[in-house]
Amino acid sequence: MTVAKDLSVYIHVPFCAVRCGYCDFNTYTATELGGGGSQREYPANAMREMDLTVAADAAEGYSYDQVSTVFFGGGTPTLLPATELVAMLTHLRSLIPLAPGAEVTTEANPDSVTPESFEQLAAGGITRVSIGMQSAIPSVLATLDRTHDPERIPKVVQWAREAGLDVSLDLIYGTPGETLTDVETSVRAALACGVDHLSAYSLIIEGNTAMARRLRRGEITPPDPDDMADKYELIDDLTGADGLSWYEVSNFARTPEHRSRHNLAYWQGKDWWGIGPGAHRHRDGRRSWNVKHPSRYAAQLAQQTLPVAESELVDAEARQMERIMLELRIIDGLDVAVVPQSQRPMLEVHRDRGHLEPEALAQGRAVLTRSGRLLADAVIRDLVL
Repeated sequence: MTVAKDLSVYIHVPFCAVRCGYCDFNTYTATELGGGGSQREYPANAMREMDLTVAADAAEGYSYDQVSTVFFGGGTPTLLPATELVAMLTHLRSLIPLAPGAEVTTEANPDSVTPESFEQLAAGGITRVSIGMQSAIPSVLATLDRTHDPERIPKVVQWAREAGLDVSLDLIYGTPGETLTDVETSVRAALACGVDHLSAYSLIIEGNTAMARRLRRGEITPPDPDDMADKYELIDDLTGADGLSWYEVSNFARTPEHRSRHNLAYWQGKDWWGIGPGAHRHRDGRRSWNVKHPSRYAAQLAQQTLPVAESELVDAEARQMERIMLELRIIDGLDVAVVPQSQRPMLEVHRDRGHLEPEALAQGRAVLTRSGRLLADAVIRDLVL
């Protein structure tokens, strides 16, 4: 039996009250679901998948000492009653112990939480909440199809902190019609809440979303790269002035202890379970992913069958490329020995262009500068091709 020390677990809750126009995630509104895939039936299905996953791993001679991080994502996990999120966590803990000080996060929509629900979550073992603020500007929220009142955000953060939860706020920048002043207003509003973690994601208009259809009809204009760069630099300046530092291209934390350990597990290539419709899992170089629709997911579980759609063994070359793509995005950087020999001259090219920290490179690590973060995809491309 191979016993791994740490496991991260992602639990996908695929329900939303409203489908946001920019969202490309595997999410559904209540009216779209039936056939065993409803919100009411979901917690039992997720727990059944946990049972089957433990059994499947054991049958292959694989087990875990402990779970280090858990992340309820979506969708909107907090559309489920807090007691149901806690029940799923409790069931997981009955299968594999949580590590001492384990990080347990749930995403939350500001409209779907109360002081009481936060207290229930904290009492049940959740330690951290990631709140989808997105913007403080009503017109930007409207373009994103977000329905919450931005004035509610400080109250929600206060409720979470009073319950003893660590709090992260999520922002999106680059929404059509959003100005640099709008971004500044949003970042300052987020920082005024006193949070110790901020995520700021550039808007990407995916091809099968409602926003992409609006773009094709000419109703909105695509994000401008120079404008996006100006907004990122502004975010970096404002967070830095408030005492937060970047540790991944889109993520800022007040101290290393406030970083998202769950997301770091992804970026560092560790093992994780993915529970829920469409969720992915990774174990020792093997990756698999579940069927996407909640009804199909539930039907397979009802047959005591893991709802896996496909799987693949990631070969050494692909793992090397993925390691470059992921580790170069974090502040610890990348061991230059991972870069293919043929591409190592590009390390010096990007150092000379100001994209890589010279001192770190001299010590054998590739670490992005701020200008390098703006061009991270291009730097990565040069190191893997």
